[in-house]
Amino acid sequence: MKHIHLFFTGFLLLIASFAYAQEAEFVASVSKNKLGVNQRLRIQFSINKQGADHFAPPNFSNFKIVAGPSQSISQSWVNGKASYSQSYTYIIEPTQKGEFTISSASIKLEGKTLKTDPIKVIVLDAVKLPKDPNDPNYIAQQNIHLVAEVSKSRPYIGEGIYVEYKLYVSQNISVNDFSVTETPQYNGFWNQEIKVNGLPIRTGIYNGEQYRYVVLKKALLIPTKTGKLSIDPMKMDIVIGVPTGRSDFFGNQITRNITRTFQSAKKIIVPKELPGKGKPNDFSGAVGDFSFDVSTSRNTLKANETALVSVNVKGKGNLKLFEIPEIKTPAELEVFSPEQREKVTVLPNGIRGTVSKEYTVVPQYKGKYKIPNVSFSYFNPETEKYYTITSEDLFIDVLEGKELVTNSDKNSPIKKDVLTTGKNFRYIQIKTTFSAIKEPDFYQSISFYLLLILPLAMIPTSIVVAKRNEARSKDVIGNKLRKADRLARKFLSEANKQIHNPDAFYLALEKALHNYLKAKLGIETSDISREKISSLLSRKGVEKSTIHQFIEVFDSCDLARYTPVTQVMMNDDYDKAKSAITQIDKQL
Repeated sequence: MKHIHLFFTGFLLLIASFAYAQEAEFVASVSKNKLGVNQRLRIQFSINKQGADHFAPPNFSNFKIVAGPSQSISQSWVNGKASYSQSYTYIIEPTQKGEFTISSASIKLEGKTLKTDPIKVIVLDAVKLPKDPNDPNYIAQQNIHLVAEVSKSRPYIGEGIYVEYKLYVSQNISVNDFSVTETPQYNGFWNQEIKVNGLPIRTGIYNGEQYRYVVLKKALLIPTKTGKLSIDPMKMDIVIGVPTGRSDFFGNQITRNITRTFQSAKKIIVPKELPGKGKPNDFSGAVGDFSFDVSTSRNTLKANETALVSVNVKGKGNLKLFEIPEIKTPAELEVFSPEQREKVTVLPNGIRGTVSKEYTVVPQYKGKYKIPNVSFSYFNPETEKYYTITSEDLFIDVLEGKELVTNSDKNSPIKKDVLTTGKNFRYIQIKTTFSAIKEPDFYQSISFYLLLILPLAMIPTSIVVAKRNEARSKDVIGNKLRKADRLARKFLSEANKQIHNPDAFYLALEKALHNYLKAKLGIETSDISREKISSLLSRKGVEKSTIHQFIEVFDSCDLARYTPVTQVMMNDDYDKAKSAITQIDKQL
């Protein structure tokens, strides 16, 4: 027992020594920097070393203390690293609108007085608060934000930009699980996903407030045309742990898991046309900052030996979206089709690396041959100018091989006249023995009379069809029912496909109901409560029984996530949804 006691004593002393080894910090943080005059604010003062006392809060002028101070102490040991925190928390409420500064708080540690930095808070007009502040929809809307951030909204065609999808979560709630239900489309862009290593949690500012966030997805986009190009939203289902306002036996907050759908805002990119002024004739669409060279592996060789000629473009830009210039070689050099090589890395603002074409050259005759220089042009979006780089001439010296025979040589072949022998080069025959083929006369044939009678026979049929269509168009109630039935089938088609998969079925069913209301009411119903949906439908003149049936299906979708369901229940919920959509469309 003595040894155990000594071990724990040493362990605690080790933790304490680590806590004292770190530099003392006394900081203040607020739950939000902007709020309405009728909202409340949480402010926390924290010190990271033990032994502090004589805490003195600021005077909180222009604010009223609603609760506090509540004191808490936390101490942890993670991966060999000790941490300590002692906090004082207040809940305050502004007394008027304006821009205010919360002055410094102070605390004493080892005979020294530490102070926090002042914090600016902006108080705006009163905001509309929900009747129930614990409403899960309101809590989710206030504390979770799925955001798409674009590095540049007005790039040049061919200029690389990036889009980054971030999920911001406040300290008030927890995210227990999430899944991406709809990935964004990048129409009008060449795109390449940038690998995101894990999901490390960071802290940052969103709308002037402190949040935790993770980067979910990142992609490089290179516009390929002008006009308004849209980046569609990313959609997610998120399981949120929402405080219920109640505590357990030990005083810990009791949370309730709910699933809500979030989506980022649609982003509009308007690319600029590349300037026409100063554009080189050989410009092939390269946009970025590049270097260019042409080189050969060997300058001297023998006939039938090979040499490699490389054309290289190196730098940062749209390396995969333009043609590399081609070399021109003398006819005496046999050149094989080039092999294109790429060694590139995708970065947020473009592609960096080298692309090249390698030509295999095989000389046939002895001599010295010239490969003329090659030009490469590109546009730099930073300087907004065109640049042209011209390579040096290359020379290949073939030291051994057959001599090239020219027309001036004595042994050159002599041109001879063509001799006519035998039946070669006979005259073309110009007389024929063909005779005309006798065609039957179309006039007074069976086909002639059928085509004559057919239009007359179609007149009674057209009259019958027209009367039937007229009668059907007058059937207003029947037309409404048929239209409503088609609409219900359209929105519920995906749910019907998943009728044997409970999870996928209820997810598709709930999505179908939201999409139907979005199409009919022109609002995002996924962000509002059941009561709001009922109120909207009621104002539109929909009967209460129909609204009740519609909301029942929503409740079944929620219940199915936590309780087992049968095939009979799924079929019944599908029929209810179809009937409700049909009746709502008819009554609207």
